[in-house]
Amino acid sequence: MTKLSAAKAAIGGMVDGMTTHSATAARARTGGPKDDGPKVLEHVMGWTLVVVIAMLVTQLGLL
Repeated sequence: MTKLSAAKAAIGGMVDGMTTHSATAARARTGGPKDDGPKVLEHVMGWTLVVVIAMLVTQLGLL
């Protein structure tokens, strides 16, 4: 898709014979972030990862 056809799609035009809705509906989801997930669990796991990496860095003497 070129920049021009992307701009046409953004304003609701036709792109290669497909409407904007059908072009986006044909794409498969790749498992990105969802709006309904447990946000507290994500934060706890993220900070746990930060702490583990910090402990690893200090144990290896990289800091």
